[in-house]
Amino acid sequence: MLWEMLNAARDLGRAHDIASVLIRYGFGGFVRALGIVKVLEHAGRILNWQSTGAYLNFDTPQRIRRVLEELGPTFIKLGQILATRVDVFPPSYIAEFEKLQDQAPPVPFEELLSQIEEDIGGSLDEIFSEVDKQPLAAASIAQVHKATLKDGTPVILKIRRPGLRKIIEADLRLLQRIIDIAESEVPEFRRFHPREILRQFNQSLRRELDLAAECRNAERIATNLADDLNIKIPKVYWQWTGERLNVQEYIQGVPGRNLSSVDKAGLDRKLLADRGARAVMKMIVEDGFFHADPHPGNVFYLPGNKLAFIDFGMVGRLSQERREQVVSLLHGMISHEPAKVAEILEDWSDNTDTDEQVLTVEIEDFVDQYSSLSLKDLNIAVMLSDLMVLLRNHKLILPADLALLIKAYITLDGLGRHLNPDFNILVFATPYTQAIIQERYSPEAIAKRGWHSLISGVDLLLNLPKDLRKLLRASRKRGFQVDVTVRHLDHYVNKTDNAISRLTMGIVTSALIIGSSIIMTVKGGPELFGLPAFGFIGYTFATVGGIWLLLSIWKSGNNR
Repeated sequence: MLWEMLNAARDLGRAHDIASVLIRYGFGGFVRALGIVKVLEHAGRILNWQSTGAYLNFDTPQRIRRVLEELGPTFIKLGQILATRVDVFPPSYIAEFEKLQDQAPPVPFEELLSQIEEDIGGSLDEIFSEVDKQPLAAASIAQVHKATLKDGTPVILKIRRPGLRKIIEADLRLLQRIIDIAESEVPEFRRFHPREILRQFNQSLRRELDLAAECRNAERIATNLADDLNIKIPKVYWQWTGERLNVQEYIQGVPGRNLSSVDKAGLDRKLLADRGARAVMKMIVEDGFFHADPHPGNVFYLPGNKLAFIDFGMVGRLSQERREQVVSLLHGMISHEPAKVAEILEDWSDNTDTDEQVLTVEIEDFVDQYSSLSLKDLNIAVMLSDLMVLLRNHKLILPADLALLIKAYITLDGLGRHLNPDFNILVFATPYTQAIIQERYSPEAIAKRGWHSLISGVDLLLNLPKDLRKLLRASRKRGFQVDVTVRHLDHYVNKTDNAISRLTMGIVTSALIIGSSIIMTVKGGPELFGLPAFGFIGYTFATVGGIWLLLSIWKSGNNR
């Protein structure tokens, strides 16, 4: 308890910053619902904090995006994670989250020098013949500088901002508290599954803070794509790479967003789109480890119509079982089996309140809508957006790995269409899915699954007597214990507790009034203002109790 209080005091200044920005953008009601206004006002008077500015008149998605931008690195990264949750937020919110530019004012190189030399274990002059002090890019987590090794090899230095971990740790603690309070005070907030999103965000952000992790991701993907000579992944110089610094090969090519330079260089846009799509599809379907953000800013085009992928801070992982589920979902849509599609979607979600019949009917309509179109006429972005609307309507939330997968598909489709307006990602996805389906239902695969099932069944039967003996022994020692969890029971317990407290206060107040009235009729004893002292004190406490009771009832009515 003491440690939590110390943490709360330590984070109070950051909490004030967050509350100030929220209020300035018109979310004062949310701050009040969190119950922290009075605490912050009291602390503000003590610490002489200034009042917040005026409310800005934008629509809600725009205001949320601006709040995230103002709150800095942690919240910008949170917005980027939210942009992947197309299953949770409608398109207007996703569009705003995608506008969050991970840019920040650069840290002067002189302030980074001591940290860099500590990380490389020596002076810059011992390793590099030249280091450009002007950054190529400056983001919320790190900034990038171009350098040249002693042998003349051009490299980039990706340097984490000093003191960043302490700020992010404070923000993560505050986010956890905000979610705990918000779920308790604003029940509608629960439908966004904030705990699951925070868990995904926490994991992603901690990985991104470790700049060596990005390099491990890059090397893993480079190994998986080693046979594809049209794809280049930057080389990592591990002797100078660590948590706060990584050193990678400098890629000199045409930036992905610069289409005019692509044309000037005589590169084939259609071929570039095809080769990029094949590489990402291999990452997703065959390897189960993929670049989760393949937008034009993370791609360079090289001579010979080759591509280079950079920035592997955000990657997706798919287990073999998950890949088979995705293929089953696509197969169910292609073969017009809405019941199979509905079953898979429900298995992925933890929502047990879904009306299966209604869901199956709506999925059947969805499948009918797209099954009549030819492959070249299908638009993956539109189709997935429609599917996400269906999921949101039924409050079905996808696991984080699938949300990243869908985001990667949509981003890849956008990259392909950026190069070639006639590009269709489904053209490239279909051969991979067909190959997996054929492999899954081949005689060898069926025999292998059957053999594994047989072995598992035999193991279960062989272990059954031992498990039964353990169960009986445990029942004799401790008896059986059954745990029953009732959803939202805490909410009703709190309501009941409040009602009992008001009832008790009402009884005590009534007793004070009756007792004080009796005392008032008794002559003698000490007096206050010409009245019997104990009777006057009793009436005073009864008045205070009555006022508290009225305020409690009024507040409860407003909350409803």
